Amino acid sequence: MANKNTESFGRFDFVGKAWFFGGVSLVLVVASLIYLAVHGISYGIDFKGGTEIQVKFDQGVTIDQVRDSVAGLDLGEVGVQSFGEGNEFIIRFQGREGKTDKETNEILNADLTKVRGIITEKFQASNPDIRRIDTVGPQVGAELKRNGLLAVFYCLLVILIYVALRFDYKFAPGAVLCLFHDAVITLAVFVLVGKEVNVSILAAIMTLIGFSLNDTIVVFDRIREIDTGNHDKGFKFVINKSINEMLVRTLITSGTTFVSALCLYIFADGTVEDIAFSICVGIFFGTYSSIYVAAPFVLLMDKLQFKKAKAA
Repeated sequence: MANKNTESFGRFDFVGKAWFFGGVSLVLVVASLIYLAVHGISYGIDFKGGTEIQVKFDQGVTIDQVRDSVAGLDLGEVGVQSFGEGNEFIIRFQGREGKTDKETNEILNADLTKVRGIITEKFQASNPDIRRIDTVGPQVGAELKRNGLLAVFYCLLVILIYVALRFDYKFAPGAVLCLFHDAVITLAVFVLVGKEVNVSILAAIMTLIGFSLNDTIVVFDRIREIDTGNHDKGFKFVINKSINEMLVRTLITSGTTFVSALCLYIFADGTVEDIAFSICVGIFFGTYSSIYVAAPFVLLMDKLQFKKAKAA
């Protein structure tokens, strides 16, 4: 026979499993931070500077053939990535710095000429088509990286102030902790699969922060509404009832967004594929954290508040 208390707040006892999933989340965040610290983040040319050349061939050319063709050109650190149907490649190289900006530009132009020449000469039968050339200087890349990190920091700070003003300090730490949880794990997974972090990916992570915050605030609103008439039943009851009532809405919203991003990941390539991948990962952990990180942390803050009031 079902427990009446369980039936009263809904089908699932989320708070009863909060400590287990809280431990899982703590392990994931710590493991992500350690992995990022040890392995490091692989930055794209937006952040570390360099040159990126996109070339497409009509006939089958392997990535090893492209890599071997540019390996002996003295371009510094060189990387080759294939995407699309396998006949399109991105060649990245760090390049060499001169003593002056003019000398650096001359070296870069000479390197581009060498790459064009070797591609045209070795793969003439495959009709090579150089579609795009992007170049970012190392100073500009460092500035973009610094500004990007500052943008994330100020975003979290403003969110903390916003949630504290709209609710109170009992809710604000849980919301910010939830966002930090989502961003760190998503970034670690992104780096783990060997993808590069650039401005577009940073924008995707900022988007995920907004998406996760919206979901968290909807749950917080419901907690505050239910707490008004059910405060005597305890805060555990209030949180469980709130999450159960918002569960369908959360799954539908997250599910439709996840499916859209998954389609982009499957059928797109290049930067769009990377953005879609980060959104898929972020939505999964964002939905999880709204249920098992943000709301249970509010319960913890409520207990601390009660202990302080009792001590006073």
